[in-house]
Amino acid sequence: MAATAVRYLRSVGSPTTAARPDAPLSRAAPAPPRPGRPALRAVRADERLPLDPAEFRRVLGHFASGVTVVAAVDEEGPAGFACQSFSSLSLDPPLIAFMVARTSTTWPRIARAGVFCVNILGAGQGELCRGFAVSGSRRPDKFAGVEHRPAPVTGSPRLVDVPAWIDCTVHAVHTGGDHLVVVGRVRALGTDDAAARSGPLLFHRGAFASLAPLDPDA
Repeated sequence: MAATAVRYLRSVGSPTTAARPDAPLSRAAPAPPRPGRPALRAVRADERLPLDPAEFRRVLGHFASGVTVVAAVDEEGPAGFACQSFSSLSLDPPLIAFMVARTSTTWPRIARAGVFCVNILGAGQGELCRGFAVSGSRRPDKFAGVEHRPAPVTGSPRLVDVPAWIDCTVHAVHTGGDHLVVVGRVRALGTDDAAARSGPLLFHRGAFASLAPLDPDA
């Protein structure tokens, strides 16, 4: 993460970076922000958060998303967690991204593996999702009773009967507040047409949901 911070400081033109790429950061006073760039600073301990966390979650919960299970295998065996914050990122090169809390006990295992498989869940897989949404410290073996196969390139767990899967290597990791933004390079991907007939598992306003047919007269 130190390298990420250094790259960010350079990108915003911080005077704390010297001419040489390997030069240490100095303690020089920060220069005024460039025109058009807002001044950035952390919230002090004696300040209130700018937004109420509960209200933040309530409002953002109106954005419906799909649900995935991100999984890998390390020296201890398979590891995975439920992930709602997932999206495609780039077509050329083929990249996807997901966000994971810094407090996750499963992410360090996936990071050590350096590879992972994103399993996109179907409408009838809410219970499967709940099993992977539990903290790894509370449920060490989330894969108990869960059928899976090795993904073709990385060998990461590809769950059986999911509508789609994406086999990836870790391409980059960026900081994002209390989360990390993980970028994956897609190495293989595929679908299960039979599993996809039920439609996707959605998450909306704190609960699972599924697609309903559109009213043609609406």
